[in-house]
Amino acid sequence: MSGNKHWISGLLVAALLASPLGLACGTTPDDPEQNNAQNNDQKNPDPVGELLRSSLSRELSPAVSSTEAQALSEANRDFALNLYRELSEGAGADNVFMSPHSISIALAMAYGGARGETATEIAAAMNYMVTGDDLHKRFNALDLELAKRAETTVAPDGGDPFQLSVVNATWGQRDYPFLPGYLDLLAVNYGAGLRLLDFESEPEPSRKRINQWVEDQTNDRIKDLIPEGAINRGTTLVLTNAIYFKASWLSEFSKSETAPAPFALLDGASVQIDQMRQTSSFRYGQLDGHEVIELPYVGNEVTMIVVMPEDGSFESFEAELDGAKYAELLGTLGHEHGTLRFPKFSFESDFMLKDPLKKLGMELAFSENADFSGIDGTRGLSIGAVIHKSFVAVDEEGTEAAAATAVVIGTTSAPSETFSMTVDRPFLFFIQDKPTGALLFVGRVVDPR
Repeated sequence: MSGNKHWISGLLVAALLASPLGLACGTTPDDPEQNNAQNNDQKNPDPVGELLRSSLSRELSPAVSSTEAQALSEANRDFALNLYRELSEGAGADNVFMSPHSISIALAMAYGGARGETATEIAAAMNYMVTGDDLHKRFNALDLELAKRAETTVAPDGGDPFQLSVVNATWGQRDYPFLPGYLDLLAVNYGAGLRLLDFESEPEPSRKRINQWVEDQTNDRIKDLIPEGAINRGTTLVLTNAIYFKASWLSEFSKSETAPAPFALLDGASVQIDQMRQTSSFRYGQLDGHEVIELPYVGNEVTMIVVMPEDGSFESFEAELDGAKYAELLGTLGHEHGTLRFPKFSFESDFMLKDPLKKLGMELAFSENADFSGIDGTRGLSIGAVIHKSFVAVDEEGTEAAAATAVVIGTTSAPSETFSMTVDRPFLFFIQDKPTGALLFVGRVVDPR
């Protein structure tokens, strides 16, 4: 990479709480007293110094039809499953968990500054059906809709309060000539202003500062997202999105029903795991021997979809899973009464996404020929790294999940039972927002221990 090429660091963090950030003109100290409904940096407000503000505020009522919103969710779903296939191919016998929603938002903010063939490649890799202002308007509408999930109320005996937060923040080199138009795009559509840091003189303190923000926004679940050396004196911009989710099941599992049980690994070996059990009414279905079940969380707007491929077909099913097949699986769901046996599990994943994204066709953005002139008016910026970390824990009470992604650009009554589903071999799971169809998290469990 040429010596005068600068890095843009784009960071997405999983923490599902969307609250836009109102921006004012000029460079001012960060104001933690702004209205939460307009401040996307407000989950855990902290003094960060100067904030470079657009003169425009976030658009809180974007004109997006239900058809347009659905099209974006479908495009994001297709990207999610394409990226999942790339990640699972290299995962071997490891579990996989990621937040495609977080990754999509961070890359959309980077795409806002891309031009020419660089923009075309990103749009194709991300499956964007529209471009320009229409695309960013749709992301804004989706983000604002998901923010409403944080308003879900829980009965006094209904478990922990529902938490779903998505937060954007961007970090720029102090005194760098960012274009006003790019600042406007971030402000109007993503509620993000530029928090100014001195990457050039203080790369390591800047890295630690961003990592601390990530940790704060994910309730300490995502630590040290950006590794040492990923931010250096040539870093210009870091784009961050944090997503955090914690919710109780609509119908919790009884701890007294949890018991040791065998679970078959991919290599055929059997291990003992803690298996939960519940007999109830579920939305359940089958397709070509593959079983699928929906487990709703309180509020019934966000659900976990569990897919257990037919015995012996996990790898082939995973390799062929796409948006159409996923939709077909959901189409088999119907209300049935039965017994579900499901493992408890908790694990973390971390990925460097540069190579998987390049395999999806996003190559120029990482090269010295990248064109991000929509950010600074020059062709001196390229993406150096896209880093993603995630965490998930599932037990009798519900689910806790968090994820973070960093894009670094720089120099260079008792009815009869009709089914019994025992999840005792590798399975896939998806945490999905029902009203929008947005896939918030995607994962696989091949070893629940």
